[in-house]
Formats: sequence, structure tokens, C-alpha cells
Amino acid sequence: SAVGRGPEVPFRSEAYGISAIARGKELRLTLSALDPAAGPPAQDLVFRFGMSGSFRLCPAAELPRHAHLRFLTRESPPRALCFVDPRRFGSWRLGDAWQPERGPCVVSEYQAFRENVLKNLEDRAFDKPICEVLLNQKYFNGIGNYLRAEILYRLKIPPFEKARTVLEALKEQEQERRKKDPSLTLSKKVKLRKENPDLLELCHTVPMEVITAEKQLLDPEHPDNYSAFKSWLQCYLVPGMSSLRDRSGRTIWFQVGAWGWGAPRPLLQGDTGLSPPWESPALTPTQVTPRASKQRRRAAANPPRLEQKEVKEEQEGQADRAKKGRARGRRTVTAAPASPEEPQSVRRSRRTSAGRGRGEPGV
Repeated sequence: SAVGRGPEVPFRSEAYGISAIARGKELRLTLSALDPAAGPPAQDLVFRFGMSGSFRLCPAAELPRHAHLRFLTRESPPRALCFVDPRRFGSWRLGDAWQPERGPCVVSEYQAFRENVLKNLEDRAFDKPICEVLLNQKYFNGIGNYLRAEILYRLKIPPFEKARTVLEALKEQEQERRKKDPSLTLSKKVKLRKENPDLLELCHTVPMEVITAEKQLLDPEHPDNYSAFKSWLQCYLVPGMSSLRDRSGRTIWFQVGAWGWGAPRPLLQGDTGLSPPWESPALTPTQVTPRASKQRRRAAANPPRLEQKEVKEEQEGQADRAKKGRARGRRTVTAAPASPEEPQSVRRSRRTSAGRGRGEPGV
């Protein structure tokens, strides 16, 4: 289309076929002429779908809005296979290469995906909360926002628990399994994993459930059938669940009370920060505004400046009180400077108490 942001596709053929293969969140289309001798060489396109990209097959005379790439059939009347992307976050590029920063697919390359995660737990990426790491396509290629919510909910894992803590436990469990019974057959291993799946196994089986359900959802006779998918969801967008924005700005859905150590503050009404927030399930979450979060990060990054500002304000307040005392003919007493070892909270409480004793408002 005229407003499409992708590159032109240098492929022209009177009769050609389209095949596709997926890997995580990418899809590769291969265009090949039905008569290889007379037609052009095959052309590969690799698609990323963003948040709203999809393919639709529709009459060529009734193209949907935002159909940015179209493949026409030879029927009469013709139809069009369209790449539709209203938000235009999706893209395509020429060639057959997958993105190099994406890891093995959680669906089609499960064993390689599992090994890639467990052997790289020393990576700094795993210092983050598990809910954020699950969106890292370098290690969890194919996991998106609703999938991470469903996976963590089924295992009752707090979304803001440190990723390395969660995954190192899996590594230890796997080593213990091998030590206990190294002679387990493959069928027995599969049975045990089905009965007690871990986080990485659910990263494979939960998307597979969706793929199976989508065969019903994508039935051409029922294109608007969304009820099956909604009934499948246990956590994401489900009434009664809680939600919060993570540090990347994405909304994570989870069971009320199941927070984790790395959750943004303030999370709870009345939360003092003295105890883990997931131990207070009766309290309700409050939304953290981007401005408040930015102010807290700035304050944490520049504590010396804040301390200098408080000292300056205290000195100015003492000078003002001294002027008032002389004007009233009172004897002024200069307060001794606070020792550098005193905590800020002690100095602040002393200023408050002194102000109240003179009938002045507390700081």
C-alpha cells in the first residue's frame, strides 16, 4: 500500500505459491513460482507482527483498512491475502534470516530453548523480575504479555520475584532428578513433566494450548468467535485479578497479593516497605504514575543533592528565626549543627518538634 513502511517486494510471477514457517514471534514467507524454470527465483520475507499485525484472506474488492501488503489470487473474482497492521508496529524485511538477537523458539525448538536459558543464568538480564525477563526474546522467543501472565499464575510465582532465583531452582531440580534415577525412560520423563510442569515447560505447553484453540478461533465460518479464547484465560484480563505496570511499561496481570521482591513502589495502600508486599493480600494495589516513578528514581540516584538542599533550608530557617527573635527583643539561641552521623529522619523530627514548641508549623 502507499502508506506501508516495509520495503518493496521484487517478485513478479503469474502463478506462484506461498509457504510459511514460524519461529517464536517471527514468520517467514517463501514466494516461489509454480514453474521454477520460467519464473523468478524464490523470494523470502520475514515478518514481525508488533501488537496488531495479522494476515487476512478477503475479497480483493473489499480490502480491509491498513492492508499494507497484498498477495492476489487468480480466482474470479480474485481474493487477497493481506498483511494487516493498524498500529504499524509490525514490519517485514527481505531475505530468509531470522533476527540474530532472538533465541530458540519456545514451541518448535523447546529443548534448545530450555538449554539456552539454563546455561546463561549468569547473564545480567536475569537480575530483573521474572515477569520482565519472560518478555526478553533473546531467551523467551515467542512469549508475550498474556502468555507470561497465564504461565506465572498457574505456577503461583510472584511476578516480581527475581528471575535468577526462580530459574536456578529449576536447574537444581533437574540435576537432582538425574542423580536420583538416571535410567528413566523418555516416556516416564514426559509423564512426570506433564504431572509437575516447571516454568520452562509451561513456556512450551501453554502456547501450544493457544495454537490448538486457534484452530477453532480461526474457523472461516466463525471469524468473530472470541469466546473460546476468553474462556481459556485464567488470569489475563480476568475479573478479580490485579494488574500493574512493570518497569518497561507493560501491564502484568496476576493474583492479588502475589507480588515479589522487585515490584515498583508504592504498590499497596498503607505499605510501609518494612515487609514483603505479597504477605499482605488484604490490601489493594495502587497505580504508580510514570511521573512519581521518575521522581523516585531521580531521588534515589542523587541523595547528596537532597541532603545539601535540606541543610541549606535548615540554615535559612535558623537565620529567619534569629531575625524574628531580635525584632521582638528576644534572646536568640543558635541551634548546634547536627552531627554528620545523625540520620536525616532524626534531624527532621527535631526541626518538627522545635517548630511546634514555638507555635510554628512543622516542616
